[in-house]
Amino acid sequence: MLFMNFNIPFLRPIRILLFPFSLVYWLAIFIRNKMFDNGLLNTHRFNIPIICVGNVATGGTGKSPMVEYIVKTLKDHIKLATLSRGYKRKTSGYALANNYSTALEIGDEPMQFHLKFPDVAIAVGEERAEAIPQILHDHPDTRVIILDDAFQHRTVEAGLNIVLTDQNNLYSRDWYLPTGDLRDEKRSAKRADIIVVTKCKPDLSLKEKVEIEQELDLREGQQIFFTCIRYGMPYHLLTKNTEYISPETEVLLVTGIANPAPLKMMLDENAKTYYELAYNDHHIFTIDDLNDVIKRFEGINAEQKMIVTTEKDAVRLVKFEKELLKLPIYAVPIEQQFLFNEGTRFNSLIGTFIKEFEHRTSNNYDKKKGEKEDKKNLR
Repeated sequence: MLFMNFNIPFLRPIRILLFPFSLVYWLAIFIRNKMFDNGLLNTHRFNIPIICVGNVATGGTGKSPMVEYIVKTLKDHIKLATLSRGYKRKTSGYALANNYSTALEIGDEPMQFHLKFPDVAIAVGEERAEAIPQILHDHPDTRVIILDDAFQHRTVEAGLNIVLTDQNNLYSRDWYLPTGDLRDEKRSAKRADIIVVTKCKPDLSLKEKVEIEQELDLREGQQIFFTCIRYGMPYHLLTKNTEYISPETEVLLVTGIANPAPLKMMLDENAKTYYELAYNDHHIFTIDDLNDVIKRFEGINAEQKMIVTTEKDAVRLVKFEKELLKLPIYAVPIEQQFLFNEGTRFNSLIGTFIKEFEHRTSNNYDKKKGEKEDKKNLR
């Protein structure tokens, strides 16, 4: 049975009419994948553990929170680096985040990583195969690289592939762009070592879990996990002071992300009411946008009111420091929470992969070193 998801109701008729273009798109990615499978397109391999976090569909599946989760899990034990494309940045080529970096220079998600993890090497580069040697040159003590949103590119072979899929838009029910949201073949998910079903309802039942596992038709040895979103205490964009969203609070929600639905659900449950100013994903805010936000906020007739945005949007708003200091504008942190008490098992898989990779690398190095010494003695 074929399912399709069309997230924006008024666009559904248009997207369905674009079905012939979806067939052309599918054919293009099918041919491209076959060329990689048959070695006609090059895949680069590196002598370092590489973890890829990606998906096979467009839109927000929770890649950034998953990258942050892995960084938090590993950063106190091993030297890390993250590598992103730096989507919608105003620069190109390889760049390493520093104290003077901005979201315009490296992209909003890498900037978010840099602000949260200043001791981790955060890099961007469209050509990942070229950027990885640059990272290792700039940070030679790096022992693990996390690729953000690189699963479909295939120019770099990751040792561990993690594919995310939104429970409300499973890739098994989706179709190819532009009719659906798939940007890669459904069968590509078989290449993943781990599938994570994200944005699940916290009370997902075991029966629903099993039904999803059966629908995704995992290959032998493929691991699957289920996560839900956990929101933290909102904090002011500049002062970092925290503020509780009470049942008496009226909220102006300002977002420029692919899927704000879970955040709106959280506000439905916690705030008195909320009003929304929604922009396109990765929107670059202008002073006119900020003036619209201020005007809309001032029009809210309530004693308790605040502006709420996402951390991803926050890094594109902080440039308006003078104006933001006068506003009660707060970012809501987001984390992945593993269901069915399986966070420890997920962490263990990550740790085991790194240890086994380094063990194999060490053995290969010793073997090659021994072969060189044998050849030298024969002379």
